[in-house]
Amino acid sequence: MKNNKNGNRYSDDFRKMIVDLYHSGQKVKGLSSEYGVSDVTIYSWIKKFTPVELDDGSSITPDEYAKLQKQMRKLQEENEILKKAMAIFAKK
Repeated sequence: MKNNKNGNRYSDDFRKMIVDLYHSGQKVKGLSSEYGVSDVTIYSWIKKFTPVELDDGSSITPDEYAKLQKQMRKLQEENEILKKAMAIFAKK
């Protein structure tokens, strides 16, 4: 249950298990008392690990979406740098 490697109190596997139990019909209050995790924490895990259905039928979690947005911003920055470098080299 404990995961001190990166400072988190609970491992992602444990968090996903709690979310799966919630989706299988268990109530947050029951999970909270059984596993000793606060209601607020469980609700944040549900928000983080519950996939969202996309138009094309696939699904993605909000966490994965945030990672993709970060990667896209990084690629856009790299693209802008390359455009500027091309303009400099084209002048020479």
